[in-house]
Amino acid sequence: GPTAAPPGPAVATALTHPVADPVAAGYDEGERDTIHRLMRDRRDIQHGFLPEPVEHDQLLRLLEAAHTAPAVGPAQPWDFLVIRSQETRTAVHDLVRRQHEEYAKSLPRARARQLPEPAARAVLEAPVTIVVTADGTRGGRPALGPLGGPDAAPYSAALAVENLMLAARAEGLGVGWIGFHDDRELGAVLGLPEHLEIVAYLCVGHVDAAPREAGPETDPATGRPLSWVVHEESYGRRALPGAAPHDLLGETLAAIRPLDAQSLAEAWERQRRMTKPPGALGALEVISAQLCGLTRSCPPPVPEPAALAVFAGDHGVHAQGVSSWPQEVTAQMVANFLGGGAVCNAFAAQVGAEVCVIDVGVRGELPAMPGLMPRKVRAGTGDFTGGPALTRAEVLRALEVGVETARDLVAAGNRALLTGEMGVANTTVSAALTAVFTGADAAEVTGRGSGVDDDTHARKVAVVRAALDLHRPDPADPIAVLAAVGGLEHAALTGLILGGASMRVPVILDGVTAGAAALVARAIAPESVSACVAGHRGADPGHLAALTALGLRPLVDLDLRMGEGTGALLALPVVQAAARALREVATFDSTGVAGR
Repeated sequence: GPTAAPPGPAVATALTHPVADPVAAGYDEGERDTIHRLMRDRRDIQHGFLPEPVEHDQLLRLLEAAHTAPAVGPAQPWDFLVIRSQETRTAVHDLVRRQHEEYAKSLPRARARQLPEPAARAVLEAPVTIVVTADGTRGGRPALGPLGGPDAAPYSAALAVENLMLAARAEGLGVGWIGFHDDRELGAVLGLPEHLEIVAYLCVGHVDAAPREAGPETDPATGRPLSWVVHEESYGRRALPGAAPHDLLGETLAAIRPLDAQSLAEAWERQRRMTKPPGALGALEVISAQLCGLTRSCPPPVPEPAALAVFAGDHGVHAQGVSSWPQEVTAQMVANFLGGGAVCNAFAAQVGAEVCVIDVGVRGELPAMPGLMPRKVRAGTGDFTGGPALTRAEVLRALEVGVETARDLVAAGNRALLTGEMGVANTTVSAALTAVFTGADAAEVTGRGSGVDDDTHARKVAVVRAALDLHRPDPADPIAVLAAVGGLEHAALTGLILGGASMRVPVILDGVTAGAAALVARAIAPESVSACVAGHRGADPGHLAALTALGLRPLVDLDLRMGEGTGALLALPVVQAAARALREVATFDSTGVAGR
């Protein structure tokens, strides 16, 4: 046959110097900046939609962007149900309201009052809504191995939602993601096939203005910084690309500052002008001024909602017979907390606080349960009568658990942190720590815990004294003190206090274990005490010694020796009342009431 002609110059050049794949090529700096700005500027719009319709071409571009999302596996599992019908949107609006009201009725009244209003109005205001669904049956059962798992379809559809939200921001449109307590009811209202999973119900439309405030994902004050979530080679070794390993504790300590002097002065001046006799509110005036200095605002925000963080861990010193309770009770009580049957649950329901349970060192393996945060550093401490309770590395890990817990709870919207704990024999550890940081004799700070008899109490004092003689802990090195005679929940509570102080959120202390942790926190960062409020004075003598050393005045004195955070919970309404009084009580000059 005929011989093919040699390629021309342009073709030959293309063969020897192929044109770069446009998909693999990078974008120029201006385009990159625009893309990253788009991601930073994305907001979840819950109100403020305008009646102006969304043009068909705009909506089509949003759907095209969503349809280009990456999918796990060959099937694109998503579908988009576009709804403009006023009748349908009214039915959805009514469902949002009803589910919200039913959920609120299931909560304690105090917690229900703190529940934010649902974004039901957006369902009616936005000119169009889009339901994103996932079909896990699409494409049959391809040989994908682990990629074909049951969650692959909703994961992929969530990426489509993200593409749609970013494209909407680029178009100048707002998108609001509406939550439902039971998606099955929504599926019935919309007449969806039962095999479809609803991933998102989105309100789309023009808005008068995008909200300036950022959510936890973009707010550096409350969100998790990037340096906290990037791990190098092994989980827990935090490091950004090209940077040294991240010092989470050092960053936290650097953010702890004294109370703001100007806000303190404004608080006392406002107290002077309030329609009441000077000093009539007693200790509440001190608390309200402290809250002003802590939050750098006068009057201060009311510290609600609130979360109780119950850290649970076991102790090797239990083997020395310092408690009348078997060690298995720690794990059993964790299950009781999660089931809502403990005293702290009853008190939390009364005052509207959330109960979070963190396994930082329970000896047994706990099954996964709703509400349990598994953060086990190790399965219980060593017996400090024969050697150190922990290694220095384990202490630092437990401190980080506490710091991260504080950060996560504040990012979730909580504005007060309460300390709680569970660990059979942990008052023995608390006594040792209190003795180290107050200089008191073991007999002066060792109590009866959950109610031991005289012989057990004498043994407990002897155990604490022997441990201090063995280790000779130096209070100038608080990490070493925790390693020698500390507990995992004590270290985590210390981290919670430091984390709360770094975010300028009040930390309401419970009993003797929290007092011991606060002593450690003060030794690490003296200004951290300015974030602490002593919820109560417990029956344990070590608690009074700790509060005296810390310079904290307890708000409640009921001879409690319960633990769990119960005293802190009882004090929560008092702290909130102190803030509310400064916010809402009128002044002499505003009412015309004659002052002195």
